[in-house]
Amino acid sequence: MFTNSARGRVILLGAIALVCGFAITRAQEQPPAPKESVTDKVKEKLDSAARSIKKGAQSAADAVKEQYYRARESVHGLSEHGRIYARLHWDKHLLGTHIEITVKGTVATLTGKVPDAKAKAKALELTQDTVGITNVVDHLTISTVKPEADKP
Repeated sequence: MFTNSARGRVILLGAIALVCGFAITRAQEQPPAPKESVTDKVKEKLDSAARSIKKGAQSAADAVKEQYYRARESVHGLSEHGRIYARLHWDKHLLGTHIEITVKGTVATLTGKVPDAKAKAKALELTQDTVGITNVVDHLTISTVKPEADKP
């Protein structure tokens, strides 16, 4: 009936049909991969950006918090004398003044000369507002000579 070459072709065609039928059945069993829409892509990018911003903000907050605690420890590590000196030394109204500071317990005594009443009030205010000081003794005098910082 069939020759060897025809029989081989029939077998080959049958095998191909069997493989194709198996592949079609297999493809029907698996759901197609969902296509990602533009909306999904945009949403994913926005979520990624939001996570990145949140991470950056948290890092910045941690850095600020760390610097705050360092500064706080530095201030608490200073003696009352050191705190008062730093406040008076760096105030622009008191440039060129020579104020001696004595601290006993929580009482600070200021002695020296200041250029005017405004500078005197500022020195007393800064001292009174210093952490650890409850009372200020004023031995400051107002000088009629201009301080060194104002001389040309």
